[in-house]
Amino acid sequence: MRYTDTLTAPSSEVVNKTLRNTYGLLSLTLLFSAFTAGLSMMMNFAHMNIFVLLIGFYGLLFLTHKFKNSPFGILCVFALTGFMGLTLGPILSAYMQLPGGGGLIMSALGITGLSFLGLSGYALVSKKDFSFLNGFLTVGFFVLLFAMVAGFFVQMPALQIFISAGFALFSGAVILLQTSQIVRGGETNYILATVNLYVSLYNMFLSILSLLGMANDD
Repeated sequence: MRYTDTLTAPSSEVVNKTLRNTYGLLSLTLLFSAFTAGLSMMMNFAHMNIFVLLIGFYGLLFLTHKFKNSPFGILCVFALTGFMGLTLGPILSAYMQLPGGGGLIMSALGITGLSFLGLSGYALVSKKDFSFLNGFLTVGFFVLLFAMVAGFFVQMPALQIFISAGFALFSGAVILLQTSQIVRGGETNYILATVNLYVSLYNMFLSILSLLGMANDD
């Protein structure tokens, strides 16, 4: 069984197959991530050390890219998304301790889901080429990176709002670009497409949750 197809005049059959496999795998990984997040909350896991988080995330991401054309790549995707679910648990537990925290989480989930449906639907229906977003994403990545570093030293509410809003917009742009690449035949490996969409949804959810929390003075 092949997990990728060459980009030589991809047919509509190849595009449709990539879309089906991507959204199917994405749905399963989101469910698995929700399960591990719930497990993390029940077991009262503490916030993960930043270095452990980065090593775990980039290590599993590296393995996913390395085995993107083999069945082992699917296991790597579940390992990565399950790991990210574990990191999400302590964050959700902290919000649940706040007044109306459950409502904030559900609102963030709803906004994230609707945003994903809207952005993906627009890219699927319009079939526009969003490759022009590559430059924006490159600049945005470094701007957000520098802002996050500054955030470690300067505790400014305005800076935190900028970072959260920036990540939400950045994630939305990635969803548009990734979906467009699949529709136009630029991405035929559904394992990589799934990981890109999952990470975008993860970041968008946390960013929206942070913005709602700040708007609620929490």
